[in-house]
Formats: sequence, C-alpha cells, structure tokens
Amino acid sequence: MSNWMGRSVRVALGVSLAATMAGGCMTPASADRGAGVATASDGYRLERVVFLMRHGIRPPTKDPAKGDNYARDAWPGWTVDYGLLTTRGAEGIRLLGAADRADYVRRGLLPASGCLPAGAIVAEASAKQRAIKTGEAYVETLLPGCAVTVAHPEKEGPEDWMFHPLDSGPADFDGQRAYRESAALAPAGGIAAQAAALRTEIDLLGNVLGCCSAPVCAANNAAAACTLADLPSSITANPHDRPDLAGPMSVGSTISQTFLLEYLEGMPMADVGWGRISRDQIEQLLIFHPVKFRYENGSPYVARRAAGPLVTRMAEALDAGPGGPRFTLLFGHDTNLADVGSLLGISWKVASYPKDDIPPGGALGFELLGDKAGHKFVRAFFRAQTMDQLRNQTPLDAQAEGYRSYLSIPGCNSPGDTTPCPIDRFKAIVKEKLTAS
Repeated sequence: MSNWMGRSVRVALGVSLAATMAGGCMTPASADRGAGVATASDGYRLERVVFLMRHGIRPPTKDPAKGDNYARDAWPGWTVDYGLLTTRGAEGIRLLGAADRADYVRRGLLPASGCLPAGAIVAEASAKQRAIKTGEAYVETLLPGCAVTVAHPEKEGPEDWMFHPLDSGPADFDGQRAYRESAALAPAGGIAAQAAALRTEIDLLGNVLGCCSAPVCAANNAAAACTLADLPSSITANPHDRPDLAGPMSVGSTISQTFLLEYLEGMPMADVGWGRISRDQIEQLLIFHPVKFRYENGSPYVARRAAGPLVTRMAEALDAGPGGPRFTLLFGHDTNLADVGSLLGISWKVASYPKDDIPPGGALGFELLGDKAGHKFVRAFFRAQTMDQLRNQTPLDAQAEGYRSYLSIPGCNSPGDTTPCPIDRFKAIVKEKLTAS
C-alpha cells in the first residue's frame, strides 16, 4: 500500500480526525525536528508550518473556443496543453520557494545549508499535473539538492478524495441542501440582484469579449442581438455535488481568470484580451472569481463536505507532536483554498486582487508557535505574489508587498486581531466546524 493510499484509509476511517482532536500523533515519535529553532522578537518560536497552495500559471483547463464560446475573436495560443503548468508558471513558483526558504532560514526552521532529516518535510498534491509540478518546483527551491517526493494519487477520480471529494458525486451528498444554503447567500432580490450590482463589470466583460453571438443568445433564450448582461443569472442544483452558478457572473469568473493568466504568463498586452483590456480592468473583473466561490463554495454544508478532508489533514499535521514533520505542504487548486477558507471563516486580501481571491501560487497556511513556557499556538497566514510581481518575475523578500499577511481566526480572534490562537482552542474550532450537523 502506498503512503498516499495508507493515509487515505486512515482518514476515511476517522482515525486521523480522532487523533488530531485528542492531541494524538500519527507519525512515529523521533527526535524533535522543531528543536533549536529561533525565538522571534514577539516571544514565539516557529516550530511547524502547514499550508495549502494553489498551483502556478496555466492555460485555460479546456479550449474556450468550444462549447459556449462568448468571444468573437480567436483565443491566443499557449506553449503547453490546456490545464498544464507552464514553464513560466514553474518559475513563478520557484520565486515563492526562494522567498520562503530565505524567510524560514532566518526564522530558524530551515538550515542555511544541507537537508532536513528524513520525514521532516511532507509534500502532497492532487492528481492533476499542474498541482504535482507546482509541488515539485516549490520543494526543489525550498530545499535545493535535497530529495523530497511530492506524493499524489496515481490518477484523478475517486482516488483523489482529499482534494476532490465531491467530484465523484457521493451518493450521501445532499445536493438540494447545498442548493438551498447557497441560494440563501444571495442579497435581497436573489441572484439577479447580485448580477445587477455587478452590471458595470458585466458590461466591461461583454465589450472585451464582443459578446454575444446569435448562437450564444439563442442557447440562453435571449434575443438575437443580446449582450452579456441580457443572459439570465441563476443558481442550479446538482443531485450529489455543489450547486452551479450560471450566467454572466459564472462566465466572468472563468474568463477573467483567463485574462489574468494571459497577463501573468507575460503575453504582450496586444494579446491579453485581444488588446481590448488594461491591466487595471483585469483587476476589476477579478471580482467575479470570489463571487462564484461565494455561491458554489460558501454553503456551510458544501464547505464541510468539500474541505473536511483537507482541514482534517492540516489539523493533524499541526498537532502531530514532537516527532511530526516540520513542514506539511499541500498543493491543490483555488477551489480547495476557497473551501477551507469558507469552512473556517478565514478571510484574506492580497494586494492587486479582490478580497478572498486566490492568486496562482497563493497559499493559505498555519504556523505552529511555541512560547518559553512550552505553550503551543496557531497563527493563520496567506502568502502570495501580486499580479505585477508574477508577470515581471520579481524576486521577493519577507517585506515584499503581498508576500505574507497574518489572519484572524474566527472563534479565537475578533476581526483584525491576528494574535496567535492557543492550539487547544484552535482544535476545538476545527472540531466544531467538522462535526456541525
């Protein structure tokens, strides 16, 4: 049995969660890999890091010219196939790895040279190539010259249960409940009112796309000369999956990401959005991305089912005891980060991105801290590059804009308070979120 599948069985049986909440340890005891790390000026010693990271730059996951093509012009080509990590995307990830390495060396969690002991770093990825290659690019920069394997399922589908637990359409998932909770998140007037509030952005997107062609209008039961804003907005239920946001805001989420990725890939501005969009307008249109996550990921029921395996894994790693890994690094997708943030109620804002948006390479993580009295604390953070740092492939340091922000943990901190949370309180919060009915 592979390490991945062995871990799958343990978590599926509930052993992992039980050990985490009881303060147990899944990793065999060994020398304390956190010993000897530096104590910061705030009195806390960094002992462990656990994070969940989005993959780097990729093309669209499928050909945008097929199916409902909202654009009047041909889309630009990419250097790799749909959905794969680009060479430039890997280089952007290495910039993050180099910045993190320098920071963790400074804070005493990494040696200035040499490798960590076996088992001190655990790296796991979803089965998708872009996540695996992101993990590989990151760890080879975080620990240059050291052998660190990025574990992952052999194939996509049910085996990739930790990163994609709903993709198989589990029979016990109540799609109607998810739909009702999602619809309740809309403002007064429903999802149409949400679209009306974003009319300026919808019109901008429609103008850039040159939308809409007569076939697109007909497919959406709109008049032959329709605009993007004329297309209906809705939330639709799925029997055993999260609900779908449909209409201009969903189109906006997907296509604004495509424009963003073109920009980050370093394409000439004449090719980004066919030269009909500015860098600031790309930033403006990114608002559709967290809006889509609000309705597809924001239901408490959806968040619990979708994020449960990852949050369990992260909590288990934080509380693994003296013999646990110093680093647990999980490489997945923006949906994963949105699910975890929604479940725990954690919010972030990266410069040049909307609130709660997830840049390529962005990571939501937790630090395990210790004080001189031996007490343990958890501190949440988000780490990312800004749009222009990634487009320009700018080397980072710990003071770079957008690099790392510490976050409030609801249930432990009031809004704006980033004081480290006692680990027992953090575990209680996680348990409450995971076991809510």
